[in-house]
Amino acid sequence: MTDKTGEKKSNAAKWRQRTRLVRGGQERSAFEETSEGLFLTSGYVYGTADEAEKAFKGDVERYMYSRYANPTVTMFEKRLAQLEGAEKCVATSSGMAAVFAALACQLQAGDRVVSSRALFGSCLYIIDEQLPKFGIETVLVDGTDLDQWKQALSKKTQCVFLETPSNPCLEIIDIQAVCDLAHEAGAKVIVDNVFATPVLQHPLELGADIIMYSATKHIDGQGRTMGGAILTSDMDFFEESLTPFFRHTGPTLSPFNAWVMVKGLETLDLRVARHCENALDVAEYLSGRKGITKVLYPGLESHPQHELAMSQMSSGSTMVSFEIDGGKEAAFGFLNRLGLIDISNNLGDAKSLTTHPATTTHQRLSPEDRLAIGISDGLVRLSVGLEDVEDLKEDLDQALG
Repeated sequence: MTDKTGEKKSNAAKWRQRTRLVRGGQERSAFEETSEGLFLTSGYVYGTADEAEKAFKGDVERYMYSRYANPTVTMFEKRLAQLEGAEKCVATSSGMAAVFAALACQLQAGDRVVSSRALFGSCLYIIDEQLPKFGIETVLVDGTDLDQWKQALSKKTQCVFLETPSNPCLEIIDIQAVCDLAHEAGAKVIVDNVFATPVLQHPLELGADIIMYSATKHIDGQGRTMGGAILTSDMDFFEESLTPFFRHTGPTLSPFNAWVMVKGLETLDLRVARHCENALDVAEYLSGRKGITKVLYPGLESHPQHELAMSQMSSGSTMVSFEIDGGKEAAFGFLNRLGLIDISNNLGDAKSLTTHPATTTHQRLSPEDRLAIGISDGLVRLSVGLEDVEDLKEDLDQALG
């Protein structure tokens, strides 16, 4: 049995994406379980006091405390790292814990951060309001404008943060071009890859140093648990910055949530493919529809960065945003008439979910700041689920009618 297991592990590097999603990182206990084990334990015992001393000195590698590491969490981290082609992954309690840890672990007073302006509301809060409290300079740019990136990165910078496609207007940023500029300025690049998912886009291959996810979204994919992840192949960042910050601040993913995420990864490729198929169908259906002034979907040729999106992503994303003529009143009327699609600020779920960004995810922004990133009072964000797409179109039809 041991020889067979060892042989399987040695072949793991040759596995293709779908195989890695099902089998990557699995460690079986002495019971040889088929499904991944769920280790609900906070601590671990030592055979001798000497063994404990060696563990804390770092002379031996073993589980010490589940705030540091846990077997179930490790399986999730290894599987996601294999999928991304990253050397290391650290799982966190939520996506926002991943965002803050990836930034805070490497920054100090006097440092400089350049970020795209079009961000999820909580990410923008961290960049624009939290980091400056610690004496960190932050600069916001239009992510689609390379001239603004060039100007902002013309002086020494420690960190660059961006999300592409952006939430909620699905702007596409040229990852490789920004990474080239950022590295010239001495910065590490963090890419929030939530909307693209690890199936559709691989920022490390385009020059990014760090990727982060809200695993709550597509990785779980069924609205059950919360989690996040930070991935990198930069071992200096991982060992000197991220690991000590993570261990001593405690944004730890619970073993149960990690187990759910591990099982979610098994079907991620299948689910994302259907999400994208449905999303493109819905986007095409909405395009040119009376009462809708704009449809934003990277897979449509009408999208301003369509060609760039298709060069970076293998499909057009699971999300569609569109603008309803008539502002907030018309948008609310549409949302309230939906019968199948649910109103929810979450996304990446098997169920189709929709929200009004101006009054939910981005309500903290001023009207002027919202408009600066394309969020009008008539904008609606739709996370397209796994239902029969004809049922979705019928529901949209009656709500728009």
